[in-house]
Amino acid sequence: MSGDVGSSGGRRFELRSASASSVALCLFEAGGERHPKRVVPMTRGDDDTWSATVDEIESSQRYLFEVTGRRGRSRRVLDPRALAITSGHDGSRHCVRVDEPAPREVPALERSWSDTVIYEAHVKGLTRRHPEVPEHLRGTYLGLVSPPILEHLRQLGVTAVELLPIHHFVSEPRLLRLGLTNYWGYSPIGFFAPHADYATGDEGQQLAEFCEMARRLREEGFELILDTCFGHTAEGPAGGPTLSFRGIDEDVFYRRRPDGRLEDWSGCGNSLDPDEPRVRELFLDSLRTWMRRGVDGFRFDQAPILFRRDGEFRADAPLFEAIAADPLLSRAKLIAEPWDLGPDGYRLGGFPEGWSEWNGKYRDTVRSAWRGDQGQLPELATRLSGSEDLFSDRAPSASINFITCHDGYTLQDLVSHRRKHNGLNGESNRDGHDDNRSCHWGLEGATDHPAIRRRRRRARRNLLATLALSRGVPMLAHGDELLRTHHGNNNAYCHDSPLTWVDWTSTPEREEHHDFLRRLLRLRSEMEVLRRDVFLTGRPVESGGPPDVSWCRADGELLAREDWNDPTLPGFGMLLPDSSTAGAPAPQVLVILNRSLDRLVFRLPVPSSGGWELALTTANRPAPRRQGAIVVAPLSIAVLRTGSSDVTT
Repeated sequence: MSGDVGSSGGRRFELRSASASSVALCLFEAGGERHPKRVVPMTRGDDDTWSATVDEIESSQRYLFEVTGRRGRSRRVLDPRALAITSGHDGSRHCVRVDEPAPREVPALERSWSDTVIYEAHVKGLTRRHPEVPEHLRGTYLGLVSPPILEHLRQLGVTAVELLPIHHFVSEPRLLRLGLTNYWGYSPIGFFAPHADYATGDEGQQLAEFCEMARRLREEGFELILDTCFGHTAEGPAGGPTLSFRGIDEDVFYRRRPDGRLEDWSGCGNSLDPDEPRVRELFLDSLRTWMRRGVDGFRFDQAPILFRRDGEFRADAPLFEAIAADPLLSRAKLIAEPWDLGPDGYRLGGFPEGWSEWNGKYRDTVRSAWRGDQGQLPELATRLSGSEDLFSDRAPSASINFITCHDGYTLQDLVSHRRKHNGLNGESNRDGHDDNRSCHWGLEGATDHPAIRRRRRRARRNLLATLALSRGVPMLAHGDELLRTHHGNNNAYCHDSPLTWVDWTSTPEREEHHDFLRRLLRLRSEMEVLRRDVFLTGRPVESGGPPDVSWCRADGELLAREDWNDPTLPGFGMLLPDSSTAGAPAPQVLVILNRSLDRLVFRLPVPSSGGWELALTTANRPAPRRQGAIVVAPLSIAVLRTGSSDVTT
């Protein structure tokens, strides 16, 4: 890292550039001055590494590199390996020389995937409006680990926090001209530096406070996963700003097409090139650094970009192999967003052993099934069972199951809108997804109509219950437990405002919804049969041995082949067998899904022991019993488990 102690006792700064004819280190006073107080020429050494050692470096020294290309043009650029970068709000943007905080060893939790529940969150958006977070900490790393937030996460029942990008990022010039910002953070410029705006200061506080946040999360029993964006940078297309990589070695860092133009598989103007050893080394060093700071895993945005060779996605790409062979990185939780804009870019199910993937087919199937689309039952059963069609060479934990995430509708908007409302984004409502598979249940947008609100309540519960009852790893989007809304905007990436900040105002409806989700996740954690990391396979009886799951009709009979394609079939039951082992009895579980508009009288199978107890229902009222059957309300789910008594409410 630049700023390490040199052999003479001074601070050594380094930059690698093959295309530079000269490089100078520019040192700045604190306070945002545009002109350096001191310029130190750097010496070219082996492997195109330029270096300078400087005595009497002040704490939190600001600096930039001035790189002169072979054509004589000089540009001041950020250090690609800077540990801290100023916010730039004072009219300038500088690197800050800081030291890595001394590690405060807290053992990694190493929680199994089957026991993991992910909570996707935005550092600022989660905490900015919380009334019990100290005002000066709202929207910061330290605010995220303040007592009210930690208690909220603990009560909810999540086990891992996945943060939207915190690598230092900047907003695109187009957004700034519109008075908007890149709120989500998928516009990185510093892969070692925590984003400065999430700290109480930008002179090194961002690094210390990030590390404190990571330590506190681990101490409180939460794993930390970072959403990383290694596919592109904030420098955009040709003609975009020169902030760092473009001014150092553009042809090394970025991929080019055969005609010489920048390759753009990200949709953001450029694509970084991990086939280049220097770029791959940068990524690997970045990942190791974050793990040493207390990070447990990574989600890779537009991951196929990182694993292409000659344009083709390859399971033997060098970066895959390097991560798998690394003693530290191979222990991390690794999650791919398995699609990009390159050729054959939808790679769901194509990542190797050791990787999990965001399962977009899970999201689409569950949304379609609960808005009433026909022909969904076979695929819905496949998604409930762990998506073996996609991950047969791995396990259900390869599937990160989700209904909503940062990108797209919130849960509340998913059940309140049929069409997107993105007019505030400055693109005439052309941006954002059009295939949302949403349903407003009677009226577009917010309403006080009692019947519509009841339908939406049940729709939300059905979606969340399906998520919790499926094999695989469930992921929740922050604020969905509090009925967060973007008022129909399904691409709110550019709004750093109350539109996107979680509203913590308590209402009876929000409290009831929050309590339901808590009970749902507690049910999942208590019932091991729901969390096993094996695919559910309904083997026929003649194959020998009990099936992993029995799919049942309402009359109690097993579903026949023709039943799966029957559009009039109102629903089905998923019967999971008793998983008892010697000295450790476990209950049978019966999940009944009624997708029809009528009540479903479902005949209960004979339990292996005891009687059936109602564990949970998404209906407004408990499901009544009727002579060996249970009455399941329209458009609802009932979950039963064996216990010591008959069905109860």
